[in-house]
Amino acid sequence: MSSATVMLSGGQDSTTRLYWALKEFSHVEAIGFDYGQKHLIELEVAQEICHNLGISYTVIDLKGVFANSSLVDYQQDISAQHTINPDLPSSFTAGRNAVFLSVTAGFDYNKSINNIVTGVCQTDYSGYPDCRRVFINSMEKSLSLALDSEIKIHTPLMYLTKAETWKMAKDLGCLEIIIHQTHTDYNGNRTDFNEWGYGTLDNPASQLRAKGYQEAKAKGWI
Repeated sequence: MSSATVMLSGGQDSTTRLYWALKEFSHVEAIGFDYGQKHLIELEVAQEICHNLGISYTVIDLKGVFANSSLVDYQQDISAQHTINPDLPSSFTAGRNAVFLSVTAGFDYNKSINNIVTGVCQTDYSGYPDCRRVFINSMEKSLSLALDSEIKIHTPLMYLTKAETWKMAKDLGCLEIIIHQTHTDYNGNRTDFNEWGYGTLDNPASQLRAKGYQEAKAKGWI
């Protein structure tokens, strides 16, 4: 029986990859991370989605691990440049994906699960260096060496645009779930509802989501 753990935040991308994993693997679990993010509501959304699907969802407490990111620092402008590296957005959270993947691999080891599904995307990666294919390849090799076990990191969204991710959701039969249940907005807005879902256009995450939706709609994909 092939098993996989999906790194699930409760956002558009991670929920789309959850439905992808359900078609690719016979047993699926999900893992999420509380790292003090402003949009903590995303984990509640993820829990509800997993409950409705009958999937085990484990949340790992990583509060205090990350700093100097507008995702965890309420004083930083979510649309500004990073304070250390101006070539990156302020939402860049240094080491986040490396830590998440490492923790997930350790979590999986004790369950004899060798497949990790993550939603990093090089096409719409917002400048994050830990969303690139070269990083994922490196982590896959490092984790396999660290655990003396072949680890496979699956990235079904790696080369998709946000519009193509919307199309994928439609093809997987989860478009309405993505629109009505998932959460992407960095500011945690769960009040304003649009045709593309909850949020406002005052942060990059919602802007990408809305733009992708409109592009997919214009192409007749959704």
